[in-house]
Amino acid sequence: MVENVQDKDFLEYVVKSIVGRPEGVSVDRTVDERGVLLTLSISPEDMGYVIGRRGQTAQAIRTLLKIVGAKNNARVNLKINEPEGSQRPARREQRPTADIDTSSVDDLRI
Repeated sequence: MVENVQDKDFLEYVVKSIVGRPEGVSVDRTVDERGVLLTLSISPEDMGYVIGRRGQTAQAIRTLLKIVGAKNNARVNLKINEPEGSQRPARREQRPTADIDTSSVDDLRI
C-alpha cells in the first residue's frame, strides 16, 4: 500500500514558498490512531514568516491542512518546532487603561 503524503508535500510547498531559507525546511510525518501529525522544522530566521502576526499565518496553514486532510479522510495536525537558540521578542507593555468613571456603580453592594 502506498502511503498518501499529499499533506506533507503540500505543507513543504507552502512553507518553502514563504520563507527566506527554503533549504532549512523539513517536515516529518507520523500516523497514529488519532490521525496524521506533521512536524515542521525551520530555521530561526524564518519563524516570523511561518507564524505571522498574531499567529495568523500559522492558523491559515493549519486550516488549509485540515481541508487537505478532509479530502483524504484523515485528521491532519501541525506542530511547529521552535528552533534551538531562537528567542521570542519581549512582549510590549500593555497600555495603561484610562481612568474609568465608576460612580454609576459605586452604590451597588456587590
